[in-house]
Amino acid sequence: MWNNHHALNLLSRLLITSVVIATLYVISIRLTKPPFFPLQRINIHAAKDTKAGHDELLNVTREQIANITQSEIKGNFLSVNLTEVREAFVKLPWVREARVTRQWPDGLDVVLEEHRAMAYWGSHALVNTYGEVFRVTVNRELPVFTGPTEASAKEVTRNFRRFNQILLPLRQTITDITLTPRYAWRIRLNTGTLLELGRDEIEDRLARYVTVYNHSIARFNQEGPLAYVDLRHPNGFAIRTPEMLQHAPRKAGSKRET
Repeated sequence: MWNNHHALNLLSRLLITSVVIATLYVISIRLTKPPFFPLQRINIHAAKDTKAGHDELLNVTREQIANITQSEIKGNFLSVNLTEVREAFVKLPWVREARVTRQWPDGLDVVLEEHRAMAYWGSHALVNTYGEVFRVTVNRELPVFTGPTEASAKEVTRNFRRFNQILLPLRQTITDITLTPRYAWRIRLNTGTLLELGRDEIEDRLARYVTVYNHSIARFNQEGPLAYVDLRHPNGFAIRTPEMLQHAPRKAGSKRET
């Protein structure tokens, strides 16, 4: 072998290559640790929200951001774990989504999308504009959504928007919307009127209410808003005024939901 020049040349090249690879590996490991490539800048800003008309953080506080940057961002520009940083920001109550990228040569860019509260979910949570339930404590005037499970929040949100569109000609809006465990719909309007929509043809029933309201239903509304309108009847409505409810005897049993 020692007289074989081709074998010796090949062996020498392999040894040189191995040394170069090992050296580069050691250098790369060293560079991923301080004090090389330290993080100097962490830019945090809100995702652009064309619907809300602003691009600033409204609910995430400076203290929350400072806590994360001091305790959760570890390593330097090369070694910092972007997934862990993102997950730390997403854990903040008002953050719906976070995007974290490196900004050469010494910075991180963090874009936060906040929840936009659309309604209360029962008495213990909120619903955002995507129909997602999240938990924070607020004191705002918002509609109330109720459903059998949190998974139904998306459907309740969709129908809230649809029903409000149908009610536009009357300039009435929904303050409470309920999807019952039997999958029936019930809404309360800003006038105080409770509408029973049932389970079938709910949009058609609400549209019929809007169509005939000024010609017939409103005539029963001389002293104040109606207390209750049952739209589940195929050929008309069942209407109750506040006075009728006060004098009506209480009956046991559950209501019909169709």
